[in-house]
This record gives sequence, C-alpha cells and structure tokens, in this order.
Amino acid sequence: MAFTTLIQGDIHYAGLWFDLAHRHGGGEMIETCTFEKTTYNELPFKFEAGTPDIAGVIGLGAAIEYVQQIGHEAIGQHEQELLEYGTAELKKIEGIRLIGTAKNKASVISFLLDGTHPYDVGTILDKLGIAVRTGHHCTQPLMNRLGVPGTIRASFAFYNNKEDIDKLVEGVKRAKRMLL
Repeated sequence: MAFTTLIQGDIHYAGLWFDLAHRHGGGEMIETCTFEKTTYNELPFKFEAGTPDIAGVIGLGAAIEYVQQIGHEAIGQHEQELLEYGTAELKKIEGIRLIGTAKNKASVISFLLDGTHPYDVGTILDKLGIAVRTGHHCTQPLMNRLGVPGTIRASFAFYNNKEDIDKLVEGVKRAKRMLL
C-alpha cells in the first residue's frame, strides 16, 4: 500500500508541473501565441523562457579547450600531489581525524577536529576566506554509521597550489585555538 501511495503521490506531483503558472515568457516556452490565447510548449521547454544560455555554451567550450591544453594526465598528477601534501600537513595537527583514506581517491580530504563541530570550524575558515564544505555531503547514512555529525571537506583541483593548502592548515590551527 505504501508503494502504491508513493507512486500515486509522484504522479500527483508530476502533474503539478503541467499546471504551474509561468513567471517569465518568451523563447521556446511558447507553442502558439495569438491575441486570444497562448498555449505553452511541453516539458521541459515550457519553463525555459528567453534566449538560450549562449554565453554559457561559449564559456563551457573555452573551459573544455583549457582543460585539454593542460591535459588530463597533468591535472591528475597535480591533484594527486596536492592530496598527498594536504593529507600530510593536516595529519600534523593534533586532534585531526581524517575520514576516508582509501589508496586511490579523488583530491578531496574529509576531516574532523576533535572537540569541535564541523560547522564551527567551517564558519571560521569561511571568515578567513578559505572555502570548504561542511555537513553530511549526501552521505548521512555513512555519517550516522561513523557516529559523526558531518565532516569538513576540502577539495583540491588543478587551479589550487600548496600555498592554498598551507592557508587551510593555518586556518584549521586558528580555528582550533579559538574553539578549544
């Protein structure tokens, strides 16, 4: 019965998309337009008013060319070096607990600072101009299993450098001094 209710509920909500009023008009969202009546195009076009995102397409093309010029292998090697450096530097801070230390992983470090809440550390880092994510990271069942409220996650990409990691480490040390 619950499954049937779920399906019926989904169908009900899907139907709402067909009935939603439009906030903007123009572009491909209109099927026909006269002085007497306007009919809207089918989904998803009925909600895509105005000129397509031409600048976005051009920007995406430029980004793809840029990444190709650098090369995927060079990007991967640089990100691996940053991951190794960042892991080593964060491990030097007493009270750091790394979450997720698989041998082959992306250039992402999730961690906790003993005695603090991830949101508090993340807020301090943000005020210092250091971008991290905090929370469950779409893995709440894992966080529940680990018995943690969430983690602090630093992600490194080809545009980062060791200086960025040094700033992260100094920021975590400062947060530790402030919170403990």
